[in-house]
Amino acid sequence: MTNDNLIIRPKKAKGEDGYKVFSIRIKEEIVTQIDSISAQTGHSRNELIGTFLAYALDKCIIEETYSLRRK
Repeated sequence: MTNDNLIIRPKKAKGEDGYKVFSIRIKEEIVTQIDSISAQTGHSRNELIGTFLAYALDKCIIEETYSLRRK
């Protein structure tokens, strides 16, 4: 006897794949630059933004003191 049942398993909830979806506001000229790089390299806008953010996070330094006074 064969089993012809269709088994459907629960789908992972959004966000459980290690990614988070959110929107941001950036200047049009930045989008134009990203789109240009995307066209030249074949990488999606999303891939590039993720790469740029990861690079910036690795290079980010938090200064201990901050002065609101302009010089």
